[in-house]
This record gives sequence, C-alpha cells and structure tokens, in this order.
Amino acid sequence: MGLVYFMARNNANTRKYGADDIQVLEGLEPVRKRPGMYIGSTGPDGLHHLLVEIFDNSRDEAMNGYADEIEVALLPDGAVRVVDNGTGIPVEIHKKTKVSTLETVLTVLHAGGKFEGEGYKISGGLHGVGASVVNALSEWLTARVHRDGAEHFQEYARGKKKANVKKVGSSKETGTIIAFKPDPEIFSETVYDWSRVVNHLRGQAYLVKKLRVRVIDARVYEGKLDIDQAFFLGDLNLPVPSQTFYFEGGLLSLIKFYNQRAKPVQKNIFYVDKEVETDNSKGKKVSVELALQYVDDIDTKEISYTNNTITPEGGMHVTGFRTALTRTLNDYAKKANLIKDKDDNFTGEDVREGLVTVISVKLRDPQFEGQTKAKLGSVEARTAVEQVFGDAFNSFLEENPDDGKAIINKVLLAVRARKAAKAAKDSVLRKGALEGMTLPGKLADCQTKDASESELFVVEGDSAGGTAKTGRDRRTQAILPLRGKILNIERARLDRMLASEQIKNLVIALGAAIGDTFDITKLRYGKIIIASDADVDGAHIRTLLLTLFFRYYRELIDAGHLYIAQPPLYKIKKGKEIRYAYLDAEKDKIIKELGGEISDMGEESESDEAGDETIGEANATSPRLVGRGPKISIQRYKGLGEMNADELWETTMDPAKRLLKQVNVEEAAEADQTFDILMGNDVEPRKIFIQTHAKLANLDI
Repeated sequence: MGLVYFMARNNANTRKYGADDIQVLEGLEPVRKRPGMYIGSTGPDGLHHLLVEIFDNSRDEAMNGYADEIEVALLPDGAVRVVDNGTGIPVEIHKKTKVSTLETVLTVLHAGGKFEGEGYKISGGLHGVGASVVNALSEWLTARVHRDGAEHFQEYARGKKKANVKKVGSSKETGTIIAFKPDPEIFSETVYDWSRVVNHLRGQAYLVKKLRVRVIDARVYEGKLDIDQAFFLGDLNLPVPSQTFYFEGGLLSLIKFYNQRAKPVQKNIFYVDKEVETDNSKGKKVSVELALQYVDDIDTKEISYTNNTITPEGGMHVTGFRTALTRTLNDYAKKANLIKDKDDNFTGEDVREGLVTVISVKLRDPQFEGQTKAKLGSVEARTAVEQVFGDAFNSFLEENPDDGKAIINKVLLAVRARKAAKAAKDSVLRKGALEGMTLPGKLADCQTKDASESELFVVEGDSAGGTAKTGRDRRTQAILPLRGKILNIERARLDRMLASEQIKNLVIALGAAIGDTFDITKLRYGKIIIASDADVDGAHIRTLLLTLFFRYYRELIDAGHLYIAQPPLYKIKKGKEIRYAYLDAEKDKIIKELGGEISDMGEESESDEAGDETIGEANATSPRLVGRGPKISIQRYKGLGEMNADELWETTMDPAKRLLKQVNVEEAAEADQTFDILMGNDVEPRKIFIQTHAKLANLDI
C-alpha cells in the first residue's frame, strides 16, 4: 500500500486521495470482507470455528448453572444445529439498539452477556463476536428461542434478517436453538470432520461437570428430516451415528481418559476443585480445578484452560502451578531426608517428567496476551492456582505416603537422567566446538551459508546418499545419508539418544542443539527434507525420524521447516517419451494418454495381427495394460538408490518440478497419543490401533 500511495502522489495525472476514498463498512459487512480477521481462516479451521463459537455460547450457559444439556447435530444439507436447555436468549427490545435483544446478539459485533452485569459471571468468550460472526458467514441462519412459555423465531440470509423476531407458538421448554449453514461463497470446503467435532465436544464435557453433551451425525439420514419437529433431535432416536458424553468427575475423569493406556506411578489421582478470593483478584473469586497423575513415561502432558477455552501457550495459571509443584515436592523430599544438599534440589524439569495434568481456571474478565487467547495474562490466576494447588497437593502427599514416595522416586530418577543427559549433550556440543564445529563425515554440505536458501536431505542408505550427492544442486542442497534405522526415541532418554551415531550426526548437522538448549536461530538449513524409500522399511524410517522431530524439535515443525520428499512410484516409457507417476491413479492416466488401455484380462495374451502388444506388471492385483505401437514399459521404484542421479534430480530434488509435503501438527494432543501408541513399549494398544485402522492401510506387497 505504501508503494501505491507514493506513486499516486507523484503522478500529476492521478486525482487526489480524499474522503471519498475511505470506505465505511457497516453492520456485519467487515466480517464478510475480511473473515480471516475474525475466525483465522476460511479453510477447515475456520469452518469448525463457526461450530465452536455457537457451542461455546451454550456451554457458557452450562458453566453459569443455567443449562445441563447441549446437543450438536450435523445436518444432511451441510448445516449445523446447536441446542441448549438454558434460559434462552432474551427477545425483548434492547434499550440501546432499539431492536430485539436476539437480533442485537446476532447482528452487532461485541454484543453479548459477557461484558458487564451479572448475566454471565464467567465466560469463554472474550470479544463477544461469536454469534454475529457465524451469522455473517452463513448462507442462512435460524434462531428459535424458548422462554417465558413462548417460542420465538427469526431467520437470516448472509447476516441480513428476513423478518423481525416473532412469536410462533407456546412452549414448555427453555433454551436456544441455532441452526446455520456455512456459506460456500466464503469457505473453500463446507464438510465438517466428524472425529474433530466429537473430540472437541468430548473435551468440553469433561471440563463442565454433570453437563450432558450429545453429538449427532444426521448427514447420513435417508429420510426427510424436519429439524423443528423436536426440541432435541436425540429424542427422535434417528438411525444415525451419535455419541453422548457425561462426566461426574470433571478433570478427574479426563486424567483417567488420558492415562487409560499408561502405567501409573501413583495409585490415587490428585484432584482439587476450589474457589478462592486472592489479594489481587479485586474482590472477585477465582475457581481452580486441577487433576494430576504421574505415569511411567519421560514426556510431560500439561494442558491448561481458562473459562473452558484451551490456552496452548499456558500463562499465569500454568506458572502458578509449576511454582507450587516444584516447591511442594522439594519441601516434601527434604522432610523425608531425600534431599540433603542444596545443589540436589529438584528443578521444574525434574518434577514434570512423566506428569499428566490438566489445569482449569474460571474467572471474571480474563486478560490474554494477544488476540488468540493462547496465553493467559491475569496475575490473579497465578496467585489462586499457587495457593489452592500448593495447599491441596501438600495434604495429598501427607495423606497418601505410598503415592508420595512413588512420586519422589520418579523425580529422583529424572534427576539422575538429567545429569547423564547433560553430560552426553555437553560432550556432543563441546566436541563440535573444539573441532571447529566439525560436521559429520557422511554429510555432503552445501556451499551457501544462508539458511533461508539451503536444504538438508536426510536420505535412507549410502546407495541413495551417493545418488543424491551426484544429482543435487551443490550450492543449496546438503545430503546426510543414514545407515539403517535410527534409534526409536519414544522411550529413550537424551543420553542414550546421543550415544546413537546416526542421531548425533543429525543433531550436529542441524547446528541448533537439541532439547532445552535448542536454538532455532542457529538452524543451518531452512528446509529439512526426509527422503526415504517407498516401501515398508522406508515408511518405518520416516516414522522414526518424525518421532524424533516431534519429541525434540517441535519448534522446528511449528516454524514450517520439516518436509517429506515425494519420489515417484513409477517410470513410464514409450519410445523416447518418459513420464513419472507418483500415484497409481496417475500411472493409469499416463498409460491411457500414451495410447494404452486398461482391461481386466486374466493371463497375459499374445499380440494380435493388428500389432497390439500386451504389457503388464508382476503384481497380479493390477489391471491388464494394453498398448498400441511401441511398447509401454513400466518401472516400479522401490528405493531411491534404484534411480540414477538425473532421475532423482528431475523427480525429487529439483525445486521447479518436485513435490514436497510440509509437516505440521494440527491436533497436538491427538498426535502425541498416536506417537505414544505406535512407537511406545506397550504392544496391546498398538495391536488394537492396527486392527482398527487396517482397512485404511495402503499395502505395498
């Protein structure tokens, strides 16, 4: 914009920039003009955000004691219906807007019961834009309010009302029904992910004790569905998938769910739920609910919420918890004479190893750092958690001495491991420093020192490494071949990891250290590309590397530096023409384009008199391939080493032609659990996972 404005000022033929150039957007127009400003994106995340916003309004009713049941239904036409049995949105005329309060909530940004007064003492919403934004970004939205013995109705089209709120009948129910259909003019896709919706709603049910949450997938319903024929659609007993969640124990139940496949260190789960008023809470009480359990693991699962909204970056409530946890365990260990020297004090890292905890605070007017509500900044939350948890956890340890002893032994093991890991890490880094940061001998480094344009290909085996070294762009591309499969680090401590030559070489090559000393600013390559063979062993090696990066280089993934190379599966040649296929469907398409046909003939047949020549593959499950004229030959690549340098460059390494998959983590908690199942020591969960997902597997036999 600055460049355009500068050019306009210096062009004598351009009219002056004046008041008429300022566009004023009214009502919900800004939302439709710039939806990303309100919901983050117009992709799948933004689509699901609409559902969450409406659900959160109903959940806030439950958090404040007005509702105890919420139903979410995915409808056949792509719409969503959310129902709660709360008080119902008020419908009387609003003093300020001079229209119905329901219409105000659905059309005015920053309107709601979450700012002043006693309507909602606590709320997950901060900006009050939820319902109005959903209305603006929906093809249509309807609202039915049941309160004061009557049913009221209003309908909207892309944020504009079709009529005023009207009474349509009497009712014995109380609550609100919002139905909406995401606007295909706004969203790139409008199909909701069932598992994503279910996982979110399950988590919310854990966070509000004694709240019943039902989710229904009515998209598969084959009959005619009248969404207004019942208050709750679940009462109709439709023959469609549905799940209902109800938890008496709150976070206690959630910890049990997280640890259902883990081996617990302590027998009893610690749990506290208390409301306090602190010196800095300005006379307002802060509710603290917290549960924790140590398990036989080296990872930490620490999840925090503010007013039932997840805070992935933590904040003051997490700081208060960590401070109280470290202090309480140090005091307990000193009383038991397990710590005699001040230098032996437990660190925060020590006491959190193997810890699974959920921290939830509820308070009036929470303050967040930034617009995303990812990190809580309210100081009173830190004081409240530190006070409530510190007192309760100290009592828990005194009343459960066996659990206390088991926890301390777990922490002492972490202390010994920390010291061993530090020695191993220092050895690796010190060795590199003393040798002038000598890089691994197998690394063929690139010429440029500019990380923004350099790439590191981590390839499988010396054979593929040799081919890649020959075919690469030496200026920007570095090659690090791995010999065989690297160590499975899912259950390995850092000292054992760094004893592995393959992992040590990778750590030194990256140049940014590892673990708590990782410094992304020192990363030597802008792209780290995993290039493994297209077979079972290659997939295993890729999974081992992804596990390493997920556990120890998560920041690298989040910053978008990790990629997976996509080498072709087939080389298809007819005469002098050569084509490459990356998928089986693409292979079939290319064969047809080259004049071949695909048929279901059984055995190979002889050429006929017209010169037809039969070609085929060894795989008996593949269709028969028939071509005219020159023979079509198909080569199936099993490994990168089977390609020559020119082929590897052209198909896999050339930035102008290659395909790369960027690795990202959309659902961190789900990814964490999946890695734990697939790469952990417990066989039974892995067996169940494989049996459950067997039909989804792409087998290469």
